[in-house]
This record gives sequence, C-alpha cells and structure tokens, in this order.
Amino acid sequence: MKNQLAGTGALLRLALRRDRVMMPVWTLVATLMVVSMPGSLGSVYATAAERARAAASMNANSSMRALYGPVFGDSLGALTAWRAGVYAAVLAAAMSLVIVVRHTREEEETGRQELLSAAMVGRRAPLTAALLAALVANASVAVLVTGGLAGQGAPGAVALGLAVAGTGMFFACTAAIAAQLTESARAAKGITAAVLGAAFVLKAAGDAGSGGGRSALTWASPLGWVENVRAFAAERWWVLPLFAAAVAVQAGAAYALAGRRDLGMSFLPSRPGPAEGRLGTAGALAWRLQRGSVLGWSAGFLIAGVVFGAMADGAADLVGDNDRTREIIERMGGQSGVGAQGAQSALTDTFLATMAGMFGMVAALYAVSSVLRLSAEESGGRAEPLLANTVGRLRWAGGHLAVAFGGSALILLLAGVGLGLGHGREPAAAIGATLAQLPAVWLIGALAALLYGAVPQYAAAAWAVAGGALALGWVGPALNLPQAVLNLSPFAHLPRLPGAQTLDPAPLLVLTALAVALTAAGLGTLRRRDMIA
Repeated sequence: MKNQLAGTGALLRLALRRDRVMMPVWTLVATLMVVSMPGSLGSVYATAAERARAAASMNANSSMRALYGPVFGDSLGALTAWRAGVYAAVLAAAMSLVIVVRHTREEEETGRQELLSAAMVGRRAPLTAALLAALVANASVAVLVTGGLAGQGAPGAVALGLAVAGTGMFFACTAAIAAQLTESARAAKGITAAVLGAAFVLKAAGDAGSGGGRSALTWASPLGWVENVRAFAAERWWVLPLFAAAVAVQAGAAYALAGRRDLGMSFLPSRPGPAEGRLGTAGALAWRLQRGSVLGWSAGFLIAGVVFGAMADGAADLVGDNDRTREIIERMGGQSGVGAQGAQSALTDTFLATMAGMFGMVAALYAVSSVLRLSAEESGGRAEPLLANTVGRLRWAGGHLAVAFGGSALILLLAGVGLGLGHGREPAAAIGATLAQLPAVWLIGALAALLYGAVPQYAAAAWAVAGGALALGWVGPALNLPQAVLNLSPFAHLPRLPGAQTLDPAPLLVLTALAVALTAAGLGTLRRRDMIA
C-alpha cells in the first residue's frame, strides 16, 4: 500500500497550488454566508421575544421548514444555524466535488495524469491527494465558521463548523466514487450534483412533512444531519460520527474501485454513437454530446420548481396581522400591500420572485458548463479532427453555443412550469418570472464564450463570474452590501417578477444586446487565434 501512495505529497502540493485562487474564494463565500447572519438577524429580530415569536412561526409553517429546516432555539446562534447552516453545507459540498473531480477524472481525461504516472506516482496517490485537498478546504471552512461564531457560543460554533465540513467531505467521497465510474469529468460532476440535489429534496420533503427534523426522509439525507446536529440548541454530538462513518465507507469504495481499473478507463464506459445520419451537422453533434446534461438539468429544474411552487402559499401563511413580517417583506424587496390580505399576496410574490432569481443564478452555472464544453473538446484533442475537414470553427462553436443558450431557455422554462404547477395559480406569471432571468444567464454564458475565444487558458475564470453572481445574489443582501456592489451582478438589474407594478423592458434589452456583442467578440477571436496543440 505504501508504494501505491508514493508521490501523494507532491500531488497534494500541486493541487493546492493550482487551486490557490479557487479554494480560498469558495471557502470565504461559504464562511461569510454563516458569520454574517448573526448581525443581519439581530437587526431584524432585536429582542428575545421577537426571536421566539419568529421561531414559533417558522416551525409552524411547512413551507419554511422545507426551505430552511426547523428552528431549534431562539438565540441568534440557533437562528444562524437554521438560516445558513444547510446552505453553507451545500456550498461546501459543491466546492468539494469540483476539487475532487478536477484532480482525478479531469486529470485523466486531459492526459496529464498519464504523464505524472510515468514518474514515481502510486496508483492511489492521485485520489488520496484530491481527497486531502478537499479536506484542507473543508477544514478551513470549519475553522473559520467556528472562529466567526465563537461569540455566539463556542460549543455551537464547533458543532456547526464540523457539520458543514462533514457534509463537504461526504460529497468529496461521493465525487471520488463517481470519478471511478465514468470516463468524463462532466459526467462525474453531474452524478455528484444529482446526489446533492436528491439530498436537498429528501431533506425538504422530510421537514415539510414533520417538524423537529424527525422524519425518516430527513435522516436519509446528509443535509438533514446538519440540522439535526442542533448547533446552539443542546448540541447532538452523536450525529457527527454519522459523517465520519459515511466518509469512511465511501472512501473505502472509491479506493477499491481505483485499484480495479486502468488509468483513463472507467466502470461505465462511454457508449459510441453513430457516425452519420443525425450527426451530419456540427449542431447535431453538439446536441449529441450535451443532450444528457440538458435533460438532467431540465428534470432537476422541473422537479425543484414543483417543490418550491408548492411552498409559496405556505410562505404567505406566515403574515397574518404581524407588522414585523410586513417589515421583512419590504426588506426583501416585495410589495407591501394594504392589510393582511395584501401582505400575504406580496409575500407570495416575493417568495416566487426569489425562487425565480435562484433558478436564474443556478442556470448561469449550466450556461458556463455548456459553453466550456468547447474548451474540453479542444484540449482533449477531439476538436482538431473535425476542424481539419469542412467544418469551420464558427459552425463548430456555434453548435455548442446554440445548445448552451437554448438549453438555458429550456431549463428556465421548465422551472417556471414547475413553479406554476406547484403553486397551482397563475402559471403564466411563474413562467414569465423565470424566463425574465434569461438575459442575465445569457450574458454570463457570453462572457464565458469570450474568455474561451480570446484567452482559452483562462476560460475557467467564467466559473468565478457565475459563482460571484450567485454569491452576490444569495449572500450579498445578508451582508448588507452597498447597492453599487450588488449591481455588479447582472441579476440585480432584472425586474422582480411576479409582483412588479410595471415591467421595464430596457434592462432586459440591454443585457441581451451585451450578450450578443460578447458572443460575437468571442467567435471573432476564436476564428483568428491558434488552436491549442
């Protein structure tokens, strides 16, 4: 076994050096999401009585339980764990899956691992280095969260930090298994992301059905374990070993699989497709390569839309005659109506608008992933045989961009359909709210196209753009960032639908025009530059 781990230290140092920008950014975003909450919640719920009333209202509402989980205490620390704990764990999971796949399957797919393995590198050293890199990142999150929340109570801060880091390592090991099963880094990320999405749906369904985190569905999800640690509310330390056991089992499975396959191979080999007929055009080939991703994202957005749409009326039930809740509506940017009925309608619209915005920001991640398939095809040497024939660069790239932009429209359309079906009223308004996110999504996808065309070695920076927009939209308001900073995200300029009194088409047209211009610039630079050798 010692020889199989030879070179682990060198590979770990290489991984940390390659991720010296990405890893700190992910870590800080996940940490800020948590440590900013006490101040933000304290400004909304200034007294213990207000916090107690809010906690009781949230626990009595199935929609809020599904979205955030149950509240186990009325202290600022307990409310912070309720509001941000699960979502910080989701960010840690996403960070971990990217790190592990990047340093395992992606290295094999590009051929770099073959060069490294020609030296004194053991069979299991790359997997070990990738998991250790993920451990470093998650340990950093745990330390920063613990330090940032220590003022709210050291035991609770430690419990929450360990729960978030434990979730990250759980999905790091899930990604390690996925990297052994498939030949594609994209597929490995997709499998792990699907497991993460299923975990969130299980937790949401369990919490909606019963309070206190007692549902079997909640316990079936690692995200449910985060809330059942009960940080800052009589901590359940015995839940944390569940993370350790799950990590050990999955890591053992990943190591066993890694020892039973050849470098570059997988247990689920890619299926060869037809070489003619429907694949007679560059666009048809692009669809063939990306259709699995499009269909997977579409199914996920449709299901998530139904789930969140069903929560909308439950969110309005929180209002009643509570003046404090009406104030929260105004802070969230919703419409403050006259009387309880108006406040209920405004909160429902605010909830749906927030969900539409969330779908838009996540769809930007799909757009970047789809556009950067061009980079993967070029660096993997698969583009060169195509371009050596009669297929021009613009036709080749245009096929992938059509899938990226058209796929973005499709998944947002299905998200709106899901919201409408789940809510049961005004489906056209829900569809309009999600489709209104398209110009911002296309702008981020167009920026990815420009980076790929002009500076392909830095094309991955498009992920930072999409991640920054997601962070500004999700964490920025909680940090009370200036509006000028929030406006750096294209999503900040979109109308909040449904609920807006008037629809100003100018921002939508401007963002769309910018997307067209950046895409054209990206195609122009791609046409002139040398292809990667």
